Amino acid sequence: MTDPVLLLVAHGTRNSAGVETIARLADAVSVVLSDSDSRPGPSVRVAFVDVLGPSPADVLRDLPADAPVIAVPAFLASGYHVHADLPREITESGHRHVHVTPAIGPDPALARVLGERLRETGLRPGDRVVLAAAGSSDVRALADVRTAADQLETVVGRPVEVAYVATGEPRVADVVATARAEGDRVVVASYLLAPGLFHTRLGATGAAGVTEPLGVHPGVTELVVARYRAGVDLISAAAARSRPHRSAPGRD
Repeated sequence: MTDPVLLLVAHGTRNSAGVETIARLADAVSVVLSDSDSRPGPSVRVAFVDVLGPSPADVLRDLPADAPVIAVPAFLASGYHVHADLPREITESGHRHVHVTPAIGPDPALARVLGERLRETGLRPGDRVVLAAAGSSDVRALADVRTAADQLETVVGRPVEVAYVATGEPRVADVVATARAEGDRVVVASYLLAPGLFHTRLGATGAAGVTEPLGVHPGVTELVVARYRAGVDLISAAAARSRPHRSAPGRD
């Protein structure tokens, strides 16, 4: 079977550093998937569901109609973009051979990356930790963020509060202000994939420290690769089941 195309689907941003981060992540994934001993790895393409193009439909229309595609949503929680926008884009493209994997978050692998980021930021034993997500009006996405916080609690060994930068309550700035008023030192774990407006806002919350976005960390790269490889296994298993069964020689 020809290696399926990996379509990395991100939100989109007007921030050039954020766009560059997604491009670098796609390049890092391509390197990991390449088999240097024999042949190149699968084609890795990037699409955005909002703000800028190309859209998933644009990329899919540009591919051969019979090319198998595995779409990996580079989202840290699954809300409207994952559950509605991406399927709509696939339908509009007319491409009939697309498998969509679960989004990359939440996942214990991301919690480990966040834990490393917190240590780099200077997390102290008595610090309060706030997981800062973009936010969503979709309750499924909010539940995913809470799951991410629970996973991070396991890594850092202390309670993790959830707060949002844009949509949803409580807001990060309010949580940090309340904690500081109570005399606590607060460190914010940025549950954002790439730099942009939302991450910039975190720096103005008054927290003692704010981690860098998850970005092109090896743990993030490997997680995308794992999603892709799991998709390949599913496609291969489905193809095997669809092949006509051959009777053993001498049997009817």
